[in-house]
Amino acid sequence: VQLVESGGGSVQAGGSLRLSCAASGNTDRTYCMGWFRQAQGKEREGVALIGTDGGRIYYADSVKGRFTISRDSAKDTVYLQMNSLQPEDTAMYYCASSSAECTDTMLRQVWLFNYWSQGTQVTVS
Repeated sequence: VQLVESGGGSVQAGGSLRLSCAASGNTDRTYCMGWFRQAQGKEREGVALIGTDGGRIYYADSVKGRFTISRDSAKDTVYLQMNSLQPEDTAMYYCASSSAECTDTMLRQVWLFNYWSQGTQVTVS
C-alpha cells in the first residue's frame, strides 16, 4: 500500500486547511485509516481515525469540534478538514493505514499502523 498525501501549508490562526491522502496498491487491507501528527521534539500522536466505509470515527480531544475526517472509498482517499487552526496544531501530519478495524485506543497505538505517508507540514502562526 502506498499513501500519498497533499494539502499542507502555512495558515494564520483561525484559518483552515484540508489534507488529502490517496491510497494505492493493495487497498483491500486498509481497514482503519487515520491522521497522525508530530510536532518538533514531541512524540507522534493520533489526530483522527476512520474505519471502513466511513464508520468508526474517533478524534483526539484536542481537535474535537475543529477537525473532520472523511473517507471516499471509491477513490481510496481520506481527508482531514482542519478548521479554527491554532499554533499548537503546527506539526508534520501523516496519514496511515492499518489492517485492523478502528478502535479509539488506536489513536495512541501508532505501531498498529502498517503503512505511512511521507508527511506534510502544517504551520499555524
